[in-house]
Amino acid sequence: MKKNRQTITSILFLSYFLSGILLVSCNSNSAKGKLILTRVPSFHNLNFVTGNNWRFPEQAQLVLLENEKSGTEPKVLTPGFWSAAYPDVSYDGKFLLFAGKLKKDDPWGIWELDLANLKTRAVISAGGNCADPVYLPGNRLVFTRSADKDSLRSISPVFTCNIDGTDIRRITFNPAAYFALNVLNDGRILTAAREIFPDTCRQESIAMRPDGTKADIFYLPGQSSTLCSRQRETNDGRIVFAESLNGSGEDGSLISVNYSRPLHTMTNLSSGISGNFISVFPAVSGKMYVCYRRSSTESYGLYEFDRLTRSLGQSLYDNREYNIVDAVVADAHTRPRKLPSEVDMHVKTGLLLCQDINMMNPSETGKSKNKATSIELLGLDRSLGIVKAEQDGSFYLKPLCDTPFRIQTLDENGKVVGGPCSWIYLRPNERRGCVGCHEDPELSPENRIPFSVKKNPVIVPVHINKVKEKKVDLE
Repeated sequence: MKKNRQTITSILFLSYFLSGILLVSCNSNSAKGKLILTRVPSFHNLNFVTGNNWRFPEQAQLVLLENEKSGTEPKVLTPGFWSAAYPDVSYDGKFLLFAGKLKKDDPWGIWELDLANLKTRAVISAGGNCADPVYLPGNRLVFTRSADKDSLRSISPVFTCNIDGTDIRRITFNPAAYFALNVLNDGRILTAAREIFPDTCRQESIAMRPDGTKADIFYLPGQSSTLCSRQRETNDGRIVFAESLNGSGEDGSLISVNYSRPLHTMTNLSSGISGNFISVFPAVSGKMYVCYRRSSTESYGLYEFDRLTRSLGQSLYDNREYNIVDAVVADAHTRPRKLPSEVDMHVKTGLLLCQDINMMNPSETGKSKNKATSIELLGLDRSLGIVKAEQDGSFYLKPLCDTPFRIQTLDENGKVVGGPCSWIYLRPNERRGCVGCHEDPELSPENRIPFSVKKNPVIVPVHINKVKEKKVDLE
């Protein structure tokens, strides 16, 4: 009898133990492979020109679509938040970064959600409205944060920090508004940016390293176009995103460019499909999910999209009370390369080399018949000096780091030949080079040694003769 009681006890204990394992296992996989949506009440006007109710939408929710069959109501993942948006899934598929605020009057912070137990923790909860959080390799993340009184006149510069919110570093230093961050598989940050000083300029897609170096144009939308979503990479080397071709946000198209030549491979995947696309997500499985509506009288819903046939698939979720503005899949995906950094905070300058200031893009040719012989460096509120180019048209500069400037070319009479370029800044110890001024971005430099590198670089501002800083061995 005693032996039977011990046997029964052992069986009951084993049953409870196995049930516990099964319960934990089921709970930890509850979100795996499922869609996480961002939905915003449909009474909001998502204006992509002014940014009203779009950058920081009120009463937005992150929800889990547990069944992809149309008509299934999703589970709210952020019930305690006044508003939450901008989800990004970790590379192992176990966690979710997002921007949100608990109360209506709180600033937007960065939060992380454990997809196994659905518990949240604050990463950054003060210091301005944060948005666009994205995981970086090496237990770091990148995000934007509003800067109302920024000395560099930027609206939303880009920052990185550790996954626990420590070691916050600013990595962009020009007067621009950044948004829609993402990370390419090659390790670079891909973002949309628009310069806002001295004039509001056309939008550009910029790729940069996680330390802010080597910031270059990746893709250039049309003159009046506006990017509506994050630019995301497919399994076969394409970058897909939604773009409003007239800038209103009411004619969003699905755009695809080739990773290896993004400036010249733009394809409109939704050409011939009436309606408006607002975002797109290419899943690891090969499926593509889009947020779309047929007309302005409808709300945005979630659909499948076939990139090969360029056709809209079945509706997965549609609720007239909400606009579905983004979707991600809670699944493991490729971890980007961790790029080394050349930034040395003990160095106060960078180096910039131009091979020939008279090398210009064919579209710029003919604007002036005069040959440029020098450059003027323009700061935010004053000229930083004039530098004479060498006989071969080259110049070699040593600008103070993290200080924005623009360059315009001058002829021998001091008249402007080429208008100011976009804002440039160099990180501490960064080395950069360009072929010419307003040159074709795909142009390769001529295989020769510029005359300017045979001399010491010119310090910018030019009135400074010497900078005391750490000596860097270039060998």
